[in-house]
Amino acid sequence: MAASYSLVMEGINFTEEEDTSSLSPLSRTAIGSILGLLFILSTKSFLEKHDDLKVAGLAGADARKVLLIIFVMTLHSFSEGIGIGVSFGGSNGSELGVFISASLAVHNVPEGLAVAIVLLPRKISKLTAALWCIVTSLPQPLMAVPSFLFVHYFIPFLPVGLGFAGGAMAWVALFELLMEAMEDTDLVTTGVVSGVSLVAMLKMQDLIDETSRH
Repeated sequence: MAASYSLVMEGINFTEEEDTSSLSPLSRTAIGSILGLLFILSTKSFLEKHDDLKVAGLAGADARKVLLIIFVMTLHSFSEGIGIGVSFGGSNGSELGVFISASLAVHNVPEGLAVAIVLLPRKISKLTAALWCIVTSLPQPLMAVPSFLFVHYFIPFLPVGLGFAGGAMAWVALFELLMEAMEDTDLVTTGVVSGVSLVAMLKMQDLIDETSRH
């Protein structure tokens, strides 16, 4: 949830002199968030109609859950990669680029854990789980380079991309990961651990922000 919150807030507070869009960052972020939620719902509906899906030796409901998490994590990495490239290519690149890159690097930790947590209990090997964690983040460097080189074209779409990633991540965190955590433990344990993790991530985000400004 901390990653979703940070992505949405970065979209809402996005300011760039070369931003040529007539829509405010808030409007574009809201549009992106709605598109992210619609994408998740449509993907989930599609997967539920295909009981014969198989991935990493899994089938049925397990395969659908794993595919949904992998799709979301991989797709939202595209938005994060664009964010990295645009932040370095904009007018405040030296400061904003370091902040965005460091923030997303921190986000990659719980995002990788989310993929691993879904795979490992389903008897997937540690090596396979680790490789999937890496694969889901590969779009970040792949998209960062072209978005830096063609920053002028990517800037107007950045709030939409950040909102899309934040909306998709929020749905997965609330209705997939937290639901599964409550099934494996209980409501109190899930709430306490989630709350502590959220506060810790937000504090770390503030620390990175303060450090990048000095």
